[in-house]
Parts: sequence; structure tokens; C-alpha cells
Amino acid sequence: MEEAMPSHVAHALRRGMRLTLVGLALVGLALAFGAVAPAAAQTSAPRIAAASDLKFALDEVIAAFARETGRSVVPTYGSSGNFKTQILQGAPFQLFLSADEGFVFELDEKGLTVDRGTLYGFGRIVLFAPKGANWAPDPQLADLKAALADGRITRFAIANPEHAPYGRAAQEALTTSGLWDAMRPRLVFGENVSQAAQFAASGSTQGGIFALSLALAPQVAQLGTYALIPAEQHQPLRQRMVLLKGADAVSRAFYDYIQSSAARAVLKRYGFLLPGE
Repeated sequence: MEEAMPSHVAHALRRGMRLTLVGLALVGLALAFGAVAPAAAQTSAPRIAAASDLKFALDEVIAAFARETGRSVVPTYGSSGNFKTQILQGAPFQLFLSADEGFVFELDEKGLTVDRGTLYGFGRIVLFAPKGANWAPDPQLADLKAALADGRITRFAIANPEHAPYGRAAQEALTTSGLWDAMRPRLVFGENVSQAAQFAASGSTQGGIFALSLALAPQVAQLGTYALIPAEQHQPLRQRMVLLKGADAVSRAFYDYIQSSAARAVLKRYGFLLPGE
């Protein structure tokens, strides 16, 4: 007859299984954020620079474009401010989808774009808490304020406000709520909004503020809860795209496709407010 397993061994095994499941979820999250679109294998496909809040939505749009046209583009995701700098320095992108239309206008003033581009959406930000957090997100950031006051928040993620529009919006929301000064020593900056979302959703911080479009992605949604921050708490995130000088026919076709009803439906599903709606 087999001996009963000692309770401390059983507890350790159960804990190990839980950690393994959490670890697998986090690996999946990292892969999801770091995934390269299938078009990356096609070196002749045009390269496009896209704000990282578009990661999940634009991947779907690119896949649909490839199915419908047989043509592909290669996306690179990052902070809009960094992309503006790279383009000024000659980076070979043919299309730029910015989370801040101001960067597009700056490039246009330098003569690097075909025109002043097109507004493709308005972004929103959310307050996010990972599973197991000892505070709860709410639109007015009330429990976040209480958690800051009693020491429950020691690490909190936002994108770097110096070059990431969503980081700037997060700073504005925290400032409007009277929390910026208290939060500053606890901030962990993501290089872009996707990295801030990774920090918050993985539990490496106790929460964060990042793009609604990322919070709605199934890979992120399963790892925590969020509250939509009122639009009045920050300046509008007016997101604009533009073709760069020398853009080829495929880039131009994709630029037009993003304005199609099919692509707009994807953007809307990921929480973007659309021009004209």
C-alpha cells in the first residue's frame, strides 16, 4: 500500500504547478508582444513603422491585406517618438503609423513625407491591475490613490513620456488625478507602451497605465483587469499615418487598405475611436 504524500510535499507540487502555469502565460505574453508578422520573411516587402499600441490590431489588418491582395508589408513596432528620430536619420521605412500626429507633422515640415497624412484613429488609455493584485482599477483612480497612500503600490508601469505618446497620456492622467508626485518614485518606464503593458500584465509591477487596444487583446486580457480612464483626464491621442517619400506601390496599397471598412472594423474592435464616427 502506497504511503500518503506528506502535506508539505503536496503543497510544494501544487505551488510548482501554479508557477509553471503562470510562467507559461508570461512566456506566451512575451512571444505575443515580440512576434514578427509573417511578412518579415519576405525581405522585398516594404517596411513600415507602427506605434506599439497597434501591435495586435495591425497584425490582424496585415494578415487580412495579405489574404486579399497576396502582398505583404513588414511591421516594426515601437515608440512613435523614437521612430520619428529614426526616420529623420534616414531609416528606410515607407509608411509611418504614429500614435501622435505631431510627429507626422514634424516629418512633413522636413520634407520627408508625401503629404500630411491621414488621421486613422483616436487612442484611449486604461488603468490595469494584474491578477492577484491587492487593489482594483476604477475610472477615477480612487483605489490606486488609496493603494499609493498605504504602501500597496511600490512599482507601477507606464511608457516613457519623453518619447511615447501613451506614456505622456498616462502622465497627464496621473497629474490630473493628483497622483503624479506620489507615483513618480514608483514608476517603471517601458521603452514603449507595449513594454509597459508587459511589465503590468506579467506582475513584474503591481499595475500600470497603457493602451486600451493592448488591454483588449486576449493575450493580455486573461492576465488582469482594467478600467477605462476618462478621455477628459488627458490630451487626445490623435493617431495619424503618412507615406514617406519613395513609398512603393505596396505601401500605398496598404495605406489605402487601412482606410477600408474591413480594416476600420478591426481597429474599432480594439477600442480605437474612428474618424467620422
